[in-house]
Amino acid sequence: MERKLASVVVVDDIASIPDADMIEVATVKGWKLVIRKGEFKPGDHAVYCEIDSFLPVTPAFEFLRKSSYRKMGETEGFRLRTMKLRGQISQGLLLPINVLNTNKYELGEDVAAQLQIVKYEAPIPAALAGIMKGGFPSFIPKTDEERIQNLSAFYDTSLSHTCFVTEKLDGSSVTYYHHNGEFGVCSRNLELTDTPENTLWKMARKLDIAGKLAAIGKNIALQGEMIGEGIQGNPYALHGQAVYFFNAFNIDTQEYLSMPDFLALINDSGLQHVPLLDSAFQLPATIDALLAQAEGSSVLSSDHHKVEREGLVIRSANRRVSFKVISNKFLLEER
Repeated sequence: MERKLASVVVVDDIASIPDADMIEVATVKGWKLVIRKGEFKPGDHAVYCEIDSFLPVTPAFEFLRKSSYRKMGETEGFRLRTMKLRGQISQGLLLPINVLNTNKYELGEDVAAQLQIVKYEAPIPAALAGIMKGGFPSFIPKTDEERIQNLSAFYDTSLSHTCFVTEKLDGSSVTYYHHNGEFGVCSRNLELTDTPENTLWKMARKLDIAGKLAAIGKNIALQGEMIGEGIQGNPYALHGQAVYFFNAFNIDTQEYLSMPDFLALINDSGLQHVPLLDSAFQLPATIDALLAQAEGSSVLSSDHHKVEREGLVIRSANRRVSFKVISNKFLLEER
């Protein structure tokens, strides 16, 4: 599912913030964000911009300069991040509907391109970026799990499912595939040429991933998170790098393997899967309760080096329920 960085929404609720005269908190889908008091009321149509949106330098967004100015490569803009104001978590930006300069719009419409909003991407180290062989293969879905806040309308229908819970690791996405006798290596958005210095290819050779995928006897893609030195500041304080897998995708049937089949495949191949925290998890009654459970120390922490986990990934055995829950504590500490 393509992420909607900016979309037309209905304001679900407005609530006061204790000891705050000028601001209040709006609820949009499952997100809460701070707004100026009286700027919106429940039922209003508005444009909601998610965290990690990178907004252009235009007069309409100049008010963000003090809090959100960043560069992405050589491009100037404003990055939306999780903040806390008067004790209230605020995630994203709510804009009046007239920012679209049109009366023709639909609820849920993706308006990011219209507003020149793109996703903020942190710089990729040269050892990971590599040399582009081509775009990301069309026969494999990209690794971009939906956040629970965007699924609030469906949350209640998911409560009956028993789920697997894995830790979401803070690293760089990698995809390895075997397709009709060809082995490929991809970063989040590109397929990469085999070069001696590329870290993703080095790991493939070290773990003999090409051989292990070929031995399965099917067209399969494995997707994982690479962590360690030179990646996201190496929060886990590893020596070298490691890859932990979280998806196995059957290219021929265009389906993800069920959670039990995925775990069995990874174990049989002698590879590592992301930390499994629970295989019989019952979702709590509210999204807020689930967000609280996302906070905690990473399984990869040591006694001498504690690190806040990025969050959780929650999936039913058949993967009909599948989403990520990012820790607000992690987001507030994010670089």
